[in-house]
Amino acid sequence: MLLLVGLGNPGAKYAGNRHNFGFMAADAIARAHGFGPWKKKFRSEVAEGSIDGVRALVMKPQTFYNDSGHAVAEASRFYKIPPSNVVVFYDEIDLAPGRFRMKTGGGAAGNNGVRSIAAWLDDDGFRRARMGTGHPGHADKVHGYVLSDFPKADAEWAAKLIDAIAQAAPLLAQGEDDKFQGEVMRLAPAAKADPRKPQQGEAP
Repeated sequence: MLLLVGLGNPGAKYAGNRHNFGFMAADAIARAHGFGPWKKKFRSEVAEGSIDGVRALVMKPQTFYNDSGHAVAEASRFYKIPPSNVVVFYDEIDLAPGRFRMKTGGGAAGNNGVRSIAAWLDDDGFRRARMGTGHPGHADKVHGYVLSDFPKADAEWAAKLIDAIAQAAPLLAQGEDDKFQGEVMRLAPAAKADPRKPQQGEAP
């Protein structure tokens, strides 16, 4: 069984925030693959279904972003899901807008939601689906940036990335993370950087 976790903050005032990119991906996957109705369980909103014949639970923790690990641990222990079958979707400021990268294990790179999950699972070997939002340019601006809505200018690429993730999810379900990453970027290629503007840093 797969546990597909979207990170975000509960409540209407956060719904359009960059920090809720993971929630948006979770909604898109559940919708595209005909998952059951959303229910409240494991301190979360969850929906059950299958992707390409693989049983899956999509989860949106309602514990707030930085304490997401509590909810993820409850679900993973209840269903006896190993970290290798846990996939976490989240906004990544160290990737340029619209870029997408899969990664397994490693540090949290300053992301408190990822850090919380690693701590509660007592294992950082879960899979990370990193959805690029770009960096505001200075560390002091990060908090306000991630808790701000996507501007209208970003709406098109953000929607395309979410849809691509949902469409390519069968590859993810089969454990083909590299192929999944490639298919997402094929379906939703990131916009070329404007050479007239300073380019944002991108982690490998």
